[in-house]
Amino acid sequence: MTTTPNDGPVTARTLEAVRELLGDRVIETPVHRWRSPELRERTAPGTDVHLKLEMLQFTGTFKVRGAFHVLLNQPADALRNGVTAISAGNHAVAVAYTARELGLSAKVVMLSHANPFRVERCRSHGAEVLFVDDAREGFELVDRIVAEEGRFFVHPFEGMLTSLGTATLGLEFCRQVPDLEAVVVPVGGGGLASGVALAVKTLRPDCAVYGVEPEGAPTLTRALAAGEPVTLEAMDTVADSLAAPFTGPTSFRLCKEHLDEVVLVPDERILAAQALAFRDLKLALEPAGATAMAALLGPLRERLAGRRVGLVVCGTNIDPLTFHRLLTGG
Repeated sequence: MTTTPNDGPVTARTLEAVRELLGDRVIETPVHRWRSPELRERTAPGTDVHLKLEMLQFTGTFKVRGAFHVLLNQPADALRNGVTAISAGNHAVAVAYTARELGLSAKVVMLSHANPFRVERCRSHGAEVLFVDDAREGFELVDRIVAEEGRFFVHPFEGMLTSLGTATLGLEFCRQVPDLEAVVVPVGGGGLASGVALAVKTLRPDCAVYGVEPEGAPTLTRALAAGEPVTLEAMDTVADSLAAPFTGPTSFRLCKEHLDEVVLVPDERILAAQALAFRDLKLALEPAGATAMAALLGPLRERLAGRRVGLVVCGTNIDPLTFHRLLTGG
């Protein structure tokens, strides 16, 4: 187990210890330097773009980093009845996979509109899947599962263990591109952004870190404006993986402390970036995975001019029919 610094500062050694604990259970995903005529036309002069291809991670997203770190830090007694989780898809897939790898049973709660591809991925990892109509109902069901079955709840984004798990992505990125000047990371509930920002600011304090949210799911933007976590009653975005209705106290605090700014991008820019990634890089990304690209080509374009920029490409769990529909507008 690793020591969680709830009171003391996170150091480079803290991050290295977490990465050592995760070991081969997670992939050190590669970095690709993106250079093409079309990208050059769309970005400001001198922008040097590096993509952290986290969509090549086990289960297709960053989520296994947090899930493994949470579960590896629990006593065996806490896990004897298995685990549970709630998710629109990617977190449920990661928990199902992580549970199987650790020899645990999993019962996951998914939203009824979850992508069928993600549902099937959960089942392929041996998880039992239950469906609810909205997140509020889902959290209530998870609470009942914990109370009645004694399963351990793996939160989709909240908690220091989760953030330290996702911080290993930032640690790798800083090692792979040691002279990064800015990093752009998607924001949903804040579990990814809080960890990446924490790692980057620990290792490279002068490197700017920008969060990016869909305009239709501005959860962290609203929370920062209010000075505390808030809950959104409704969200509407094509980037469903980023549509978390609230952010937790830990993820909010870390994002507030370590993100330089959070910007918003409309769905049309996300879809345009998704199409560019497929056309220029041959990457079949889910919309959330293209959100950092959308920020680079949109609200952050001029601010990133002439800088060495890292984009977190966070996921690719999408089925062919949905991908085709999004790309063609069908």
